[in-house]
Amino acid sequence: MRRLILCLIPFVSPLLAAEPAGSQDLDVLPRFPRAEIVDYQDAPSLERRYPQDGLRRISGRLRASAEVLTEGRLRALTYRLPDEHSPREALDAAREHLLGQGAQLLFWCEGRDCGSSSLWANQIFGNAKLYGPEERQSYLLLRLAEPRQDSLLALYGITRGNRRAYLHVEQLDATAPLAQLLPTPGTLLRQLKSSGELNLAQLGAPDEQWGDLLVRALSLDNTLRVSLSGAHAEAWLAELESRGVRGRRLQLAATTGTGLRLQQLR
Repeated sequence: MRRLILCLIPFVSPLLAAEPAGSQDLDVLPRFPRAEIVDYQDAPSLERRYPQDGLRRISGRLRASAEVLTEGRLRALTYRLPDEHSPREALDAAREHLLGQGAQLLFWCEGRDCGSSSLWANQIFGNAKLYGPEERQSYLLLRLAEPRQDSLLALYGITRGNRRAYLHVEQLDATAPLAQLLPTPGTLLRQLKSSGELNLAQLGAPDEQWGDLLVRALSLDNTLRVSLSGAHAEAWLAELESRGVRGRRLQLAATTGTGLRLQQLR
């Protein structure tokens, strides 16, 4: 009997192991079912660099075309996910929850579009557990809604070569107020295509920055057709047409409601 018990010990699931002392979930993000915290950090003041681009190393230096650099309280958790679920499932659930709470998605990449997994693991998050095949990685960067508009949430998921899946989550509460942060055009397009719609509740009348951003997003797929709705939808349609988006790609829907809503037309 003693030999049998000893033989079974190596097969005990790692998900039954004790979590780090003092670790706890973030109150803005529910834990993915049966995930376990394997690493935890709570630092009162730390500087963080969050890319808004795929990561590359050029001439020995880390390169990203856009990033958010800020300092503040950092809480970082690394979850081991149950074997039957992928990090993308966990990220999809997290994204839907956070957007439902009014968070703004600033960047979203998947697979090789995220760049080097080694750089994400070691240079951005400082956790070697997060290194794995580049085609099995995903990353999200969000800004929380008011009254937490000066907090960022970064999420990185990876399935390692040994098939263990991890989700890393960081919340940084900035010491100083964050400036205006805009999503990337590719992120807007990915968001629109993934759900069939893009809700921009914060938008009022057309402005130059968002006009340029929406035109760049739509130019990434010239076959995409969308309907526009919202109180300023008619003005936005005229703005996009004036910036070169062909009229046949745009359709006016309801002119009521807050913000601007783009819906993909099939």
